Amino acid sequence: MIIYNVTIKIDLDVHDLWLRWMKEEHIARVLETGCFDDAKIFRVLEENTTDGITYAIQYKTDSMGRYFDYKAQHAPRLQKEGAEMFPGKFSAFRTILKEV
Repeated sequence: MIIYNVTIKIDLDVHDLWLRWMKEEHIARVLETGCFDDAKIFRVLEENTTDGITYAIQYKTDSMGRYFDYKAQHAPRLQKEGAEMFPGKFSAFRTILKEV
C-alpha cells in the first residue's frame, strides 16, 4: 500500500472554512481522479496552535503508478484550487509512504 500524505498548517482565521472545504469538496475531488481508493484527514495533536492548526491528509493507493498519474495529471490543478482559495494562509509539504 502507498500513502500520499499531505501535511498542512492552516491559519486560524480561515480554519473553519478550509476544513469544511476539505471535507466537503477537495478530498472528494482527489478521490474522483480514480488514483486513490480512500482518504482520511487527521488533526495533529500536542502542538502549539497560536499561529495555525496542522492536519495530515492521507490518500491510499495500491501502486506508485497510480500516484504518478495523479501527480502528473491532476495535482497541479487541484493544488492550484487551494492556493487560490486560501492564498498565503497555509503551508504544506507532501510525503510518499509505503507500508512495510
